[in-house]
Amino acid sequence: MEQGSRAGDETLEFAVEAARLLGDRHCTDIRLLDLRGISQVCDFILIGSGTSDRQMRSVADEIGALAKERGASKFRTNNDPASTWIIVDFIDLVVHLFEPSRRAYYDLEDLWSDAAAVEFAR
Repeated sequence: MEQGSRAGDETLEFAVEAARLLGDRHCTDIRLLDLRGISQVCDFILIGSGTSDRQMRSVADEIGALAKERGASKFRTNNDPASTWIIVDFIDLVVHLFEPSRRAYYDLEDLWSDAAAVEFAR
């Protein structure tokens, strides 16, 4: 197996587990999009809505811990002052946790409407 495709498989597996984690932690409207071939920034984007800033921060921390368990490292985390949008960047996967009205405002799903949805149900 070629090294590049192995890394892609590992990123996909991590992205699916991260999406499942969002569901387990009661995030809503979760979307995992495959950007391979259409973005030069990352391979996958994971978008979810949280119920509160506290919940979203907790989920962001748990995704970081999941990455560490899998031997991946977080590049950076960023959020707006009110924590209505938290970004956790793993280079190949970028996770966006939104407060629902902020998510509607930025509408990342429309921005990446060419991306294929990735199934992540257990």
